[in-house]
Amino acid sequence: MGEKLRVGVIGATGMVGQRYVTLLANHPWFEVKVVAASAHSAGKTYEESVAGRWKMQDPIPDGVKNLEVLDVTDIEKITSQVDFVFSAVSMSKDEIRKIEEDYAKTETPVVSNNSAHRWTPDVPMVVPEINPDHTDVIKYQRERLGTKRGFIAVKPNCSIQSYTPALSAWRKFEPTQVIATTYQAISGAGKTLEDAPEIIGNVIPYIPGEEAKSEDEPLKIWGHVDPEKKAIVSAETPAITSQCLRVPVLYGHTAAAFVNFKQNPTKEELIQALEEYSGEPQRLGLPSAPKQFIQYMTDDFRPQVRYDVNFEHGMGISIGRLRPDKIFDWKFIGLSHNTARGAAGGAILCAELLKAQGYIEAK
Repeated sequence: MGEKLRVGVIGATGMVGQRYVTLLANHPWFEVKVVAASAHSAGKTYEESVAGRWKMQDPIPDGVKNLEVLDVTDIEKITSQVDFVFSAVSMSKDEIRKIEEDYAKTETPVVSNNSAHRWTPDVPMVVPEINPDHTDVIKYQRERLGTKRGFIAVKPNCSIQSYTPALSAWRKFEPTQVIATTYQAISGAGKTLEDAPEIIGNVIPYIPGEEAKSEDEPLKIWGHVDPEKKAIVSAETPAITSQCLRVPVLYGHTAAAFVNFKQNPTKEELIQALEEYSGEPQRLGLPSAPKQFIQYMTDDFRPQVRYDVNFEHGMGISIGRLRPDKIFDWKFIGLSHNTARGAAGGAILCAELLKAQGYIEAK
């Protein structure tokens, strides 16, 4: 495809930023040219800036370790060197909303891991296998921002990846009500097990803001672009209620979900729908796309984090224990990798989709 697109990672020293850097190390389309973080890290090499707090199991990539860390607020300097940026900045939501729009207004696309713009009506929140058409809203966002090239796209919350793909495969059976309880890894809080002694031998029953995201974000993903409103309008069903717990696991969010359907699908129909479900990333052969988006596991003891979290390099979803319920129609267990599919990897796949659709190009 010729020269690789030049990428900046803003918020590069945090856990998600580190995951971006490692996943992009040998990417066939993208190359990290700029890393940026807070003023505290600016001026150091990337290797110096993460010394003592490198959380990845892979080493710091050679192509990045000697890059000078720039100040994330030096927008002009950063955007002059890149074609687009991945955002994993750690700021207040108002600050994130502003800085991401400031980047976009320099005609630099922003693909964000942050939640700040997930409910901006003209910002697409994309799981590429599920709602690739939501990028159609970018033209209205560009009108609002006054840009020709710049825009913001976001990926959804990490925990919903463990059950939303299954429900998406089952949309034709018209799910009406869902209960989803998630058991979420400590890396979702930007920590390792060594950083979080409070989680060892413990379960924490509250993750601030997580339950609202779990209940509402799937409805935006299942919504549609409304040309009159120049916005994404959320779906009205199914009704979702959730509880979200933090558990002593490094990577992997597990969900225990219950679902009612308007139709009356059989177990065989539900499993077939899971195994056959795929989307634009598979059709286009995008570099980060799993060949099989969802696997169904017949062993009652699976999926397990220990064995299954890295299915399809962490970009696939594992579903198991599908069975009838006494109150709901069906119940099942889901598992997703929270920093691969759920964070940096999902955003990279989103950027690949945006490139394939023509929204991200070389400057």
